[in-house]
Amino acid sequence: METAKTGKVKEIKLEDMGYGSFFESNMKNLKLNNYLVGRVIAQYKGLYRVRIESGEYLAKITGKQMSDALSREDYPAVGDWVYMTEVDTERAMINGILPRKNILRKNDGNNREIRIIAANIDVAFIIESVDKDYNLNRFERYFVLAKNGNIKPVIVLNKIDLVSKEELSLKMGQLKDRFNNVDIIPSSIIAEHGLDEVTRYIKRGKTYCFLGSSGVGKSSLINKLLGRPAIKIGGLNLHTGKGKHTTTGREMYLLENGGIVIDNPGMREIGMSGSSLGIDSLFSEIIKLSKNCKYGNCTHSHEPGCEVIKAVEEGKIHHSRYDNYLSILYGHDWNEDKWNYI
Repeated sequence: METAKTGKVKEIKLEDMGYGSFFESNMKNLKLNNYLVGRVIAQYKGLYRVRIESGEYLAKITGKQMSDALSREDYPAVGDWVYMTEVDTERAMINGILPRKNILRKNDGNNREIRIIAANIDVAFIIESVDKDYNLNRFERYFVLAKNGNIKPVIVLNKIDLVSKEELSLKMGQLKDRFNNVDIIPSSIIAEHGLDEVTRYIKRGKTYCFLGSSGVGKSSLINKLLGRPAIKIGGLNLHTGKGKHTTTGREMYLLENGGIVIDNPGMREIGMSGSSLGIDSLFSEIIKLSKNCKYGNCTHSHEPGCEVIKAVEEGKIHHSRYDNYLSILYGHDWNEDKWNYI
């Protein structure tokens, strides 16, 4: 993990990387005190960059882990705390993953395979730009991902320099009306608006994941927070840990104020996975109405006596919100090119 100004690795306390009593107690309970403990800060093909207090290792998982893995969730992800055995001063073997506080995941395309986005996250910044990317339903789907992982979502409405004050006011009103319990930060890299607010939001030792479609300005925002262009390393050699500069997938950075941020590649598909907790929380008014439906197994799509359909017809629930609820509930594949309404 690099410092914001120099790009050089310096010593850092585990606590400043998000390590706390939850992970320490698991280390003790699992009797892992003879192992090195570190946090995965970048993931490459078959390799992981892991940060410890004194520096970084380039690490692989053991063959046993590979053979025992039942799904992608059994492999390390960016944000994970892992315990390791040192191979030499630059390399290590990951022996296992410490229990996670939470995990951010989605279904990967039509094959429905679960893809891990990141682990042990405190806040998910959901980034949309005010141009063609702006879509209330898309926000909802990101919120479900976050809430399924028990992660606090925060809206960052970016590129506000592209619209008039009147249009911005309209969009802010729509967001506050539909998501009245979610913090909203309007921002612009060009106008340098909202950057201080994002910085104040980020606290030392806490981890913040940036999510959004390609082109909404996630990496540009992180660059501004870092105070330099984000450097991502690919084409790595296991023996040297060196390689050419290139764009990679997820990577973690430490800000000058001690906050931890994770950049993510843009998502074209936002597939739901796991618990219905996020759906129940985000669509609480629909869940409440559904308890009064005529049939206990009501699908809320066509049945007579459905209180949800009645509320939609009476204008109490916006039709697009209702459609988005059904799409998420029944696990339909959702691609932003196909679902483009507000």
